[in-house]
Amino acid sequence: MTSTPGILQLLAFAAEPGGGNPAGVVLDATALDDAQMQRIAAALGHPETAFVTGREGSRIRVRYFSPGAEVPFCGHATVATAVALAEADGPGTFTFDTAAGPVEVDTAVDEGRIVAGFTSVEPHVIDLEEPVADRLLDLLGLTRDDLDGRMPLAQAFAGNLHPVVAIASRRRFDGFAFDPAALRSLMDERGWRGTVIVVHVDGDIADGLVAEARNLFPVGDITEDPATGSAAASLGAYLRERVGVRAPFGVTVHQGRHIGRPSVLEVEVPVVGGIRVSGTAVPLEG
Repeated sequence: MTSTPGILQLLAFAAEPGGGNPAGVVLDATALDDAQMQRIAAALGHPETAFVTGREGSRIRVRYFSPGAEVPFCGHATVATAVALAEADGPGTFTFDTAAGPVEVDTAVDEGRIVAGFTSVEPHVIDLEEPVADRLLDLLGLTRDDLDGRMPLAQAFAGNLHPVVAIASRRRFDGFAFDPAALRSLMDERGWRGTVIVVHVDGDIADGLVAEARNLFPVGDITEDPATGSAAASLGAYLRERVGVRAPFGVTVHQGRHIGRPSVLEVEVPVVGGIRVSGTAVPLEG
């Protein structure tokens, strides 16, 4: 999968060839210290790299690093790691011990390919303070008139804390722009270690809805994330707890179109508890 021994590189959640979100995976990082893991993640340049730092049977200790810092949890790197483990040892279930808490992960073979799903830690949704919301909207070149009145501004957590901004118009959703450095500064100030979720929903908001998301993640050369598992889980929690979609329900999240890496994430939202996100991962070619 890669020319560098011990480091796998996979694309998670690809909707088609050329899509998906790249992740590094190191299945045996027991001999690596923090600085070495950070250097590997920076050298790979992927949004995140996952490091397996210990294992006792199906219990796996995993840490995640972006090119710039350690993050508590990463959904697409979790799926990539689970697929790599299933390819090495056969499909099954695991518990990933992460900085965000224990995450249940399952893998299975479906039509000849391995599909992995994770169930997030217990999610919660909180308000997005008015002054912070105003600053965020200003950085995105948006006003409150651009927002979808069905989906209020909020912050959702399912492993990482993500602000959620829902835009009513497809044109405005496709056309907004931002200064990566200015947004990074606000994200660091607010402790948003994951992405800023910007979402658009056509039609009714109900079971089986289809959403498109742009997950803003300015770090290094990256501005938008092609597929964000933790954000998809957080969006599911937000729809349940803040929008009031009646659970259980499913959501299909499309992402990555704006940066040429189409991705799809399937989200299952139960009545209570963690949110399940599932998808595939394939080797990164080249």
